[in-house]
Amino acid sequence: MPRPRTEQISVANTPFYHVISRCVRRTFLCGEDRATGRSYEHRRAWIEERIRLLASVFSMDVAAYSVMSNHYHLVIKLSPDDVQLWSDDEVLARWCCLHKGPMLVQRYQRGDELCGAEIQRVFQYADEFRARLGDLSWFMKCLNEPIARQANREDQCTGHFWESRFKSQPLDTEEALLSCMAYVDLNPVRAAIADTPESSAHTSIKERISPQFDLAEAIRKQTEQQSLNEFTVPLKPLLGFEGVIRKGFQRGILFGFEDYLELVDFTGRISRDDKRGAIDEKALPILERLNIDPGQWCERATRFEATYQDYRQSRRRRAA
Repeated sequence: MPRPRTEQISVANTPFYHVISRCVRRTFLCGEDRATGRSYEHRRAWIEERIRLLASVFSMDVAAYSVMSNHYHLVIKLSPDDVQLWSDDEVLARWCCLHKGPMLVQRYQRGDELCGAEIQRVFQYADEFRARLGDLSWFMKCLNEPIARQANREDQCTGHFWESRFKSQPLDTEEALLSCMAYVDLNPVRAAIADTPESSAHTSIKERISPQFDLAEAIRKQTEQQSLNEFTVPLKPLLGFEGVIRKGFQRGILFGFEDYLELVDFTGRISRDDKRGAIDEKALPILERLNIDPGQWCERATRFEATYQDYRQSRRRRAA
């Protein structure tokens, strides 16, 4: 019998989780329907952009993702303690980026005059939203439900889009984390829809090595399509690679970015009987294919820390 979600997810044991969600009947509702020939490829972009939007609103970091034709994978780091640093006003603003919010909260945000009991109720709402913004189940609810509604509107139909609730798997060691991230980033290669990781689409590794990827513009289009409130929370980068253990708080992944790329490249060359694709054994090493020297990789790998500092400073300015 399945275990309750509260028993499957414990930040005290590990903050990292592998999450997977599949379309109903595992049909190609996000890719190309082989029966009708109709393409739904654009829906993969919906999911990718929604993932990155929610990662910036919730107290979670995305370490890896891949959006396939009939399912998607996520590697998420939960950071529930971050929610406690947010003021009530910031919590309300974040939640109302995604939802209209109760009328009382809307009046409070407009600056309407409220009595003491009404203000107390607003703070109770803030406490409820604070708990939700650190909860993986709410993250997935806010991800899957809007995508399902948008797809059903496009198809002019009703019914389930996702076959069931999401599946989650704890990643309680560094080896488990790295192997899962590589598995997620190599999904298009294993499915034989991409020859190499850098040529894949809608994956975290593609985003990491493609500086031209305009996430802000992508999310702006997403919010316009779904008629969401104006997005005012600073955009958060993917969880970065910190390379070495150092004193003090470490937020990122304790592995070098260059080393991770070589790990993915090496793993992708291994043929598997249960998978259709693999990286060509004759292909150049990934760093040579990308035509980037180690010095440039070092700069890109350490750029995450500066980017994240900019994000945190922007959040502090908003709170002040």
